[in-house]
Amino acid sequence: MVRGLGDIVRAAADGWFPPGDGCVEVVPPYLPGVEAMVSFTAHAVAATALPLDALLDAGADGLAGATSGRVMETMAGPYGELDVLDVLLVNRGTGRSTLPERADLADHPRARYARGWRTDVHVHGDERGVVTMSRGLGGLAEVSFEVPDGARGEGRGRSLLRDALGLVVAGDPVLAAVAPGNAASLRAALAAGFVPLGSVQLVRPGRPRRRV
Repeated sequence: MVRGLGDIVRAAADGWFPPGDGCVEVVPPYLPGVEAMVSFTAHAVAATALPLDALLDAGADGLAGATSGRVMETMAGPYGELDVLDVLLVNRGTGRSTLPERADLADHPRARYARGWRTDVHVHGDERGVVTMSRGLGGLAEVSFEVPDGARGEGRGRSLLRDALGLVVAGDPVLAAVAPGNAASLRAALAAGFVPLGSVQLVRPGRPRRRV
């Protein structure tokens, strides 16, 4: 049976990481129009329609080469779009939350962004900020959040994330992707109990069709 990206990420969330062999492997894309490069310690997984040889020729490996400029440009192609390189974190759903869904925030910039890369996007929030909960990397639950300007340092992000975990069935993995430079959000995620799995960079490919 061919493993999908969701299987690999779910296993890593349970503590079963891919071997640290310095290799890169290819699995099928998990969402039409979106591909991903996920790096664990000394092992990378590319969810792409490209053959492994194309990535290896561009310099891909299980180390820093996985997300080198040449590799990611190969995945994107001349007409594609690269998302930012994020830290990939995981926590567990708690199955209990009073965080209200906010239909009035359906056009919030964070919600629009989530819909461009994920599916089944729901927007929640209160006076602390905005949360999107969706089906993201590998089809797993994925959360993102935003607190109002000036509210940082007050623990709002941390408490918002903890409440957001209640939107997911107890025990199920919940992913978060945070830009490394966004130190405030990264600190909030870590304080809320999220732990790092590796890194992820999403791609919306725009490659010429291969001639058969």
